[in-house]
Amino acid sequence: MNVIELLKKFIESKSQTPDDGGMLEFIEHYLTGFTAIRIDREGVKNLFAYRCFGEGPHLCFAGHVDVVPAGDGWITDPYTATEIEGYIYGRGAQDMKSGVSAFTQALKDTEHFNGTLSILLTSDEEGPAKFGTVEVLAYLKEHNLLPDAVMVAEPTCEATFGDAIKVGRRGSINGVLELHGKQGHAAYPEKAVNPIHQISEVLSKVAGAFLDQGDEYFTPSQLVVTDIRAGIETTNVSPGKLKMMFNVRNSTKTDKAAIEAFIAQHFTGLDYTLSLDQSALPFVTDANTRIVKVLSDSIREVCDVLPKHSTAGGTSDARFVATYGIDVIEFGVINDTIHAPNERTSIREVEQLHRVFSRLIAQF
Repeated sequence: MNVIELLKKFIESKSQTPDDGGMLEFIEHYLTGFTAIRIDREGVKNLFAYRCFGEGPHLCFAGHVDVVPAGDGWITDPYTATEIEGYIYGRGAQDMKSGVSAFTQALKDTEHFNGTLSILLTSDEEGPAKFGTVEVLAYLKEHNLLPDAVMVAEPTCEATFGDAIKVGRRGSINGVLELHGKQGHAAYPEKAVNPIHQISEVLSKVAGAFLDQGDEYFTPSQLVVTDIRAGIETTNVSPGKLKMMFNVRNSTKTDKAAIEAFIAQHFTGLDYTLSLDQSALPFVTDANTRIVKVLSDSIREVCDVLPKHSTAGGTSDARFVATYGIDVIEFGVINDTIHAPNERTSIREVEQLHRVFSRLIAQF
């Protein structure tokens, strides 16, 4: 098979989280010469396969085979790989069966490497992500199999293939603030404490506020209000409690303590409770590490493009890899239709991605 045939097969493997659609078993047998380990947990399918060529470094390619539900509005069958004018349509075409196809074929084609090559795949990235990559990494640490560098093939490019690699990711902190007042009759506001009136005096200073100035890798951390609710849906009762929910995609310059201090500064004298949950930690891989340099050179060689280093976007399983002190980066096809109807990627991009990964292996 070639990389495009592989991509078409993967798209037609219906693998909605946490189902792998049979992909992991296929890849396990497709990568001849690799030692396969299944680390399935709580209905989630996980595969780690490795091949030791020599005593050199351990380079791992990682990703997920699961996809989000197809939804409505498709011009094609989302689980039939349909080729139209140089593009392949289907759920997962960009996120991220193109990447899985490219590195699986690159590994399949490799005959020589001065070290160990491996693949780490899960069916639980689009879901809770509790029993996928996290569990595999714990297993690898326990058995002394952790890689030196990891290449995650999430879609990263913006306008032109090769224009961006992810050298890190922002963290994510979710907040719930409850402001306590005193419920009362709307006709007697002096007898009540209305939390809506209280928050109206500080909301403009909190909503959308930048908590740091960012740096060369990260945009400023911003407090984004996502929900405010209060009352009992009637016009003659002022509420006794208000709940505000928010999210901060944080850089390494802002943490939970900084957010607590910011809220305390603006809600001084008010009766409130605050709950913060860090669902992802920020990280950045140094531009001088070998994986960043070799990948950048490979992209320039194949695409004649010098990629920028980015940390934009949401989270990925790279965040779990980074906690082990492993150099981890992300690179894949253009990201403009992921999770949308009519998700598609171009044949040219996938073929170039395969060449980039092949060159990365050869030069690493």
